[in-house]
Amino acid sequence: MASDPSRPDVQTRVLDAAEAIIRARGVHALTIEGAAREAKVSKGGLLYHFASKEALLAALMQRLADGVTADWEAIVAAQPEGPRRALRACLAFTFDEPGIRETHARTAAVLLAAFHHDPALLDPIRAFFARVRAEAVADGVPPGVAAAIMLAGDGLFMTRLFQLYEPGAEEMAGLRETLHGLLEGVS
Repeated sequence: MASDPSRPDVQTRVLDAAEAIIRARGVHALTIEGAAREAKVSKGGLLYHFASKEALLAALMQRLADGVTADWEAIVAAQPEGPRRALRACLAFTFDEPGIRETHARTAAVLLAAFHHDPALLDPIRAFFARVRAEAVADGVPPGVAAAIMLAGDGLFMTRLFQLYEPGAEEMAGLRETLHGLLEGVS
């Protein structure tokens, strides 16, 4: 019997279910039984892939890090070769990524759940940020310029992560113009 390519595999279904539970009700509501029920798999089937809640959260973080890394690599590849490539990618990642609000909502749930449960679970995403920072610093601009661009993007992410406020279109355009000017104005 051939598998249905449109139906996600068990691991993907379980991870999607765990993420949905976390987003809807918080990490405290995530249980092995609940994730199995939501994913429509047996508890034994879930445990075959994820031996514990910690393993499930670790897999969610790794999936998040893998997805963000793939997005980053595609955005960097789309930038012209040469100086400031990584920082241009940072700006594109901040302002141009399609579906950024949904990405931020999904990321927020997983990051907050992992941090709440065990801050060490954030290590895969910390490794991603270390990589981006190293690439940005290697771009040959003064360290303050690289930091300002990266921290502005991170600050925007945090305002969305914690749903503090949503900058308006004019504010976003002004921020983007300011950061591009900062980047292009350095020699």
